[in-house]
Amino acid sequence: MLLSPRDLRPLTRLPLPPRESNKSMNLRKIMSDTSGGAYFFLDAQDRAVLVDAKQHLKVVAQRWSGDVPAFHVEKDIDLRPSLAANGGSDDAITAILPDWDGRYWFVTRGGLVGVLSQGEVTPKFLRLQGEQIQNSFAVDESGVFIVSDHALYGVQAEAEHGAPLVAWREPYDRGTTRKLGMISVGSGTTPTLLGSNLVAIADNAEPTVNVLVYRRGMTETKPRLLLRMPVFAPGASATENSLIGIGNSLIVENNYGYDIFTTMMFGRTGAGGLTRIDFSPDTGEAVVKWHNPIISQTTVPKLSMETGLIYVYAKNPAAGAGIDAYYLAAVDFHTGKTVFQVLAGTGVSFDNNWAPITLGPDRAAYIGVLRGLVKVYDGGQTE
Repeated sequence: MLLSPRDLRPLTRLPLPPRESNKSMNLRKIMSDTSGGAYFFLDAQDRAVLVDAKQHLKVVAQRWSGDVPAFHVEKDIDLRPSLAANGGSDDAITAILPDWDGRYWFVTRGGLVGVLSQGEVTPKFLRLQGEQIQNSFAVDESGVFIVSDHALYGVQAEAEHGAPLVAWREPYDRGTTRKLGMISVGSGTTPTLLGSNLVAIADNAEPTVNVLVYRRGMTETKPRLLLRMPVFAPGASATENSLIGIGNSLIVENNYGYDIFTTMMFGRTGAGGLTRIDFSPDTGEAVVKWHNPIISQTTVPKLSMETGLIYVYAKNPAAGAGIDAYYLAAVDFHTGKTVFQVLAGTGVSFDNNWAPITLGPDRAAYIGVLRGLVKVYDGGQTE
């Protein structure tokens, strides 16, 4: 959908095929399915690049006739034959991103890593045998960084043919069960790139998850693991969202206790907590700079470099017995103090259910919720 940023008025839409999990009528299965376009990107021409639930790679542009826009599919590549030829006939592509050479990289839930070079229609594949990929991935000039439910990988495109090759692999503590607040066993974090040579994830260890920082150079000679630090209370510790990384600081959100939205009604909340970790990139020594107990159940939080504020979507059980009250909240990056909270709405329809906060150029924040999109902007008003 294309929406007006001023009043969120729908301008045009492009129907996409439903996911296979939708047909199951199993809410838990549906809510743990990250395929069908959940992870897509806008390219340098402001076109949406996605893989739909029928495994078609689509490049979607906007075309305007005066003030009236329409979507136009500029590229449509059926990836199903290639997936089937590589043992992925029943698999689903979860995320897609470009690299520095203009290739499209994508990953599947069943552990396939695909690369499609510009001008080609048949991707090349790498299989992470016996592993699943439920998260998106990260890219720098040297290659891509992928976390499966068993290990963190540095992967490059082979020089001659562009096939994906594993440069390095680092197993982590994946845990033994899917914690309450996690989509699957294993890490729930998309890798976060720090500076020119570090990458961070969280594991799924018991009784507390650990923040892990690795050296990410493809030909690194030093030990890759730089830092392992436990976060949050034992037995109530899980994070399913990407870490915020800036300088030598990481912001970690606790998602433990969130099941699915139907079980979180009538004032129920997750454990909550937002923690800043500062570390030395030379020694790996780390400290907890601050901890804020704010209950941000499932938000992908964002840090504004302009304001120095971390924006989360908080649920406040103090709003009243049995009331589901949701707020856009801002936490000071330096002190960890909550600066403000603005009521976005009450009731289960305002549950964001893993959607991110997106900060716009008009000093507004946008939050996807179960029944739509909420805009909060300076002045504390909502639309």
